[in-house]
Amino acid sequence: MKAIVCEQYGLPSTLVYKEVPIGQPKSNEVRVAVKACSINFPDTLIIQGLYQFKPPLPFTPGNDIAGIILEAGEEVKHLKAGDAIFGFTMQGGFAEEVIVPANQIFPKPAGIDFPIAASFLLAYGTSYHALKDRAKLKTGETLVVLGASGGVGLAAVALGKLMGARVIAAASTEDKLALCVANGADETINYETEDLKKRIKELTGGKGADVIYDPVGGAYSEAALRATAWEGRFLVVGFAAGDIPKIPLNLTLLKGCQIVGVFWGEFAKRFPKENMKNSLELLEWVLTGKLKPHIHATYPLAQTAEALEEMMARKVKGKVVVVI
Repeated sequence: MKAIVCEQYGLPSTLVYKEVPIGQPKSNEVRVAVKACSINFPDTLIIQGLYQFKPPLPFTPGNDIAGIILEAGEEVKHLKAGDAIFGFTMQGGFAEEVIVPANQIFPKPAGIDFPIAASFLLAYGTSYHALKDRAKLKTGETLVVLGASGGVGLAAVALGKLMGARVIAAASTEDKLALCVANGADETINYETEDLKKRIKELTGGKGADVIYDPVGGAYSEAALRATAWEGRFLVVGFAAGDIPKIPLNLTLLKGCQIVGVFWGEFAKRFPKENMKNSLELLEWVLTGKLKPHIHATYPLAQTAEALEEMMARKVKGKVVVVI
């Protein structure tokens, strides 16, 4: 089968498109013909050896998949060959086939196409876990989303609105902010041209934000934390800016606020039943049209490196999907 292989840590241009073998699934696994695999920002870090964990070389990146089961292990009773599925794998998604633990995939409803099915589990799973389980977002609260036009950011905007929050979207360009408004944002902040802390304070009547959703890091984190309301919750989702900020902890004392870590992958592993419940709730919203992932562009498997480069260049609004 053909696959994208990371043989050395580096930029997307170092990835190799080549023929690789595929093994047999274990008793609790399935072998899947991949039809679509969306790109997430961590993919750009993993191939550079900059993520929280480093897969042993060589490896095939990609984890948000949708496809058709080719073969199921003997212990797998709820899925069979021929079933259309979507799910999550730690690696191996940018390939024609992948072997996945059966408890990490779900049947794909007929009403959702493969690119959409491959575009919502990680982004929406992360954002829903962050807002529901970690922030415990309440109706009427104010949510500020940094990096709001990206995959997880746009998901947080849409979910925050569905959960009854007043949503303020922060991004770097006016066209990105327009997309956020189309996905439910009530107010916007261009943090390239506006003072982030000052604008959050202005838009909240001086109170500050109840919840900050931060997948960006860098210089924006402290500014946003300083605009957090009393007993606010600051969600640490990622560091797309590349820099991990050093936060003055006296701010948490002065504001009585919380800095809360969000690691959806570990949550899904430790609490599979709770994650399943969240995933089914998200799926219902997608099926009823309340949520719809925004597909920025699709690329064939052989051009995965180009798609990753577009992600790194901050040109992506919503999701980029590799289709096979």
